Amino acid sequence: MALFLTKDLDDPAHSRIGVWQISESEAELRSMTSIPSDELEEISYIKNESVRKQKLAVRALLDAMFEEKVYLSHHDNGKPYIENNAINISITHTEKYVAIILSEGDEVGIDCESLSRDFSAVEKKALSEDEKDDLDDDRRNEQLAIYWCAKEAVYKKTSQYNVDFAEQIEIEEFRVRGEGELEATFTDKDGYEQEIDLEYMTFNGHVLVWTAC
Repeated sequence: MALFLTKDLDDPAHSRIGVWQISESEAELRSMTSIPSDELEEISYIKNESVRKQKLAVRALLDAMFEEKVYLSHHDNGKPYIENNAINISITHTEKYVAIILSEGDEVGIDCESLSRDFSAVEKKALSEDEKDDLDDDRRNEQLAIYWCAKEAVYKKTSQYNVDFAEQIEIEEFRVRGEGELEATFTDKDGYEQEIDLEYMTFNGHVLVWTAC
């Protein structure tokens, strides 16, 4: 069992984060999860083995975080939800890790990325001019990864279509550390602004960002 991390957040919504390190084979993941047959059949149609393992690891993590058996489904916009539990959920996965955030209160968002990726394209397609000015040349790729994960987490929380990351999601200036807090402003299509707090941590060459309730 590769439950890498569980973290209870200090908020009124009793939010929790779980991270699973994918160290098992696909067969091992199948054997350790209580995945419903229809969901297992859907996963079997996925051609990419790594993606299949990520999906199975999500199920293994759900089993580890819930005492009862839960049924995972998705809305038309792709946002996940638990059919037999009213708790809010957001999910992210990479080749080596999957992570989940659960909250009894507000909608939530979480995102994880490997720092081995080149995030240079994020500067052009997802950052505002002010955010570009705040980039630190010494840790540029890591900072861009945090920007991207933060904006993805906000996007998942708000569940709105056709969001312009550069124009509608603004992250306040920050300096890269092993862990920290972020402040974001989301502006919807009608001009309404929503302040959103986030937290982040780096571990084993990855960055994880989540919305704080």
